[in-house]
Amino acid sequence: MQQEKGTISIHTENIFPIIKKFLYSDNEIFLRELVSNAVDATQKLKRLSSLGEYKGELGELKVSVALDKEKKTITISDRGIGMTAEEIKKYINQVAFSGATEFMEKFKEAKDANEIIGKFGLGFYSAFMVADTVEINTLSYKEGAEAARWVCDGSTSFEITEGDRSERGSDIILHINAESEEFLDEHKLRSILLKYGQFLPVPIQFGTRTESVPDGEDEEGKPKYKEVEVDDIINNTAPIWTKSPSDLTDEDYLNFYRELYPFSEEPLFWIHLNVDYPFNLTGVLYFPKVKNEMELQRNKIKLFSRQVFITDEVKDIVPEFLMLMHGVIDSPDIPLNVSRSFLQADSNVKKINAYITRKVADKLSELFKADRKAYEEKWKDIGLFIKYGMVSDEKFYDRAKDFVLLGNVHHQYFTLPEYAEKVKAEQTDKNGNLVYLYANDPGKQDGFISSAGKRGYDVLLMDGPLDNHFISQLEQKQEKTQLKRVDADVLDKLIEKDLLIESVLSEDESKTVKELFDKAIDKTSMSVEVTGLSPDDMPVTVTMDEFMRRMKDMSRMGGGGMMGFYGNLPDNYKVSVNGNHKLIRRMLETTDEATQKRLARQAFDLALLSQGMLTGADLTAFVARSVDLID
Repeated sequence: MQQEKGTISIHTENIFPIIKKFLYSDNEIFLRELVSNAVDATQKLKRLSSLGEYKGELGELKVSVALDKEKKTITISDRGIGMTAEEIKKYINQVAFSGATEFMEKFKEAKDANEIIGKFGLGFYSAFMVADTVEINTLSYKEGAEAARWVCDGSTSFEITEGDRSERGSDIILHINAESEEFLDEHKLRSILLKYGQFLPVPIQFGTRTESVPDGEDEEGKPKYKEVEVDDIINNTAPIWTKSPSDLTDEDYLNFYRELYPFSEEPLFWIHLNVDYPFNLTGVLYFPKVKNEMELQRNKIKLFSRQVFITDEVKDIVPEFLMLMHGVIDSPDIPLNVSRSFLQADSNVKKINAYITRKVADKLSELFKADRKAYEEKWKDIGLFIKYGMVSDEKFYDRAKDFVLLGNVHHQYFTLPEYAEKVKAEQTDKNGNLVYLYANDPGKQDGFISSAGKRGYDVLLMDGPLDNHFISQLEQKQEKTQLKRVDADVLDKLIEKDLLIESVLSEDESKTVKELFDKAIDKTSMSVEVTGLSPDDMPVTVTMDEFMRRMKDMSRMGGGGMMGFYGNLPDNYKVSVNGNHKLIRRMLETTDEATQKRLARQAFDLALLSQGMLTGADLTAFVARSVDLID
């Protein structure tokens, strides 16, 4: 072979700085690109062999990555199809740069390099992000082919000479530049290979490791072992998403989950994705135990393309509410930019998104119908997924309304129709509205819950981080239905009936009682009203209006606009004094003003105490006053 020198193209003088600085958002992906190319070359050979177009022995097919710290080189080797000198000129010198002029024009127009898609074939040239000089030493699988060697120093000049490779395949040798010597660290290289190549379909060898193997028996007949060096293969070439679900057991799925997330609790269940039309998608998604903590552990779903890891930022592919799930999805049909690191939203992505949503809904519906009891036992974990989906995705709401559950404070669960039927008789108000009572902190709201129970009312438990939004959605979707927190007002105001209890106090007495409490409380944030309630109800009840409290809660979760406005308002409470309670009559019959004030303050503090609102100096004063009253 004659030595040949040349230049790639006069139009591409500035292309290497662009590659180094802009096209690849993370320089470690050079290893992904080159190893992926080596895997592709290997699989092409297997394909040619299966078609009868390659008659030779395949032998051991693997990709090797070798580090030489002294020479400051990284070498990626394969036993794939290799290249001839002519193919090097065609695929390395010409194809990658055939669109150089167009590429430069596109780059000028792009807002950033991630807008440029991978049609320019620049994957191989990612090597120049970390290498001063790149060599290719290759031998084609074709009969009678000669080995060829290509060298380029990152300029537009290249050199092709006779190579010295004796078996088919290619070596890509990177001479690492001074700025990239971090990649000459064995641990770093291994971590990158594991990140991107953990599930590549061809074995990836990274050095060797020592292994104990049987070596006969000793004099006493006990087995002996010897240490031998074996290839260190870092990947699992056949992960479970490449297999048929019928060939897998529950333990297979659990083992794979442990491989992906070694320190996590076991998942609740999983969904195996497998579709080849109108797009190609495989994968396994797991429902982890998330309970009610909104540590939305995003970036737990890994995206692959033909078993090459691409990214764990999958928000365009996976619906927002399913970002809590764990697992993998693999699709060659998801468009990627030149660095394969950023998804481009297109019709395929939208179809995949809709498909995943439907598959998740189908799985949940199947679980609900198959074993209601087991489904209820998992509700604390899966309820967050389902409510998140319902408030953020209209189509998912339509599917989920049949298997979403409402749980009450007694740990009983109901579907939406079941619950409406359960409370219809007792909790329909005078205007025909169905009123659902709920608690978000049963410990603090126990007095209110107990009072509701005495009236025959049921109280839902709504203590999740998304329940404020879920409550609002239920009110929008469920006809003539209102949800009110059990401590948002006195019961007779929460569920208004035709028969109202009248106060036994005269107008003048009510006015006197109001003045007594205003003086005793002396807080502008507390608005006193005297009302007629059951004599068995508390003498004083402190509540915050349902609408105001809900707006404030949503504001604390980051709501803007009017919610932000309400969130900035000071807390204001309503103090409902029960004019029919015997304590109020006793106050009026007492002529000593100090005693009246003390009793009013004691009744008010009891109301605060019942909600955990009595703290600091007020609590200390209450305790002291209680001791005095006992004496």
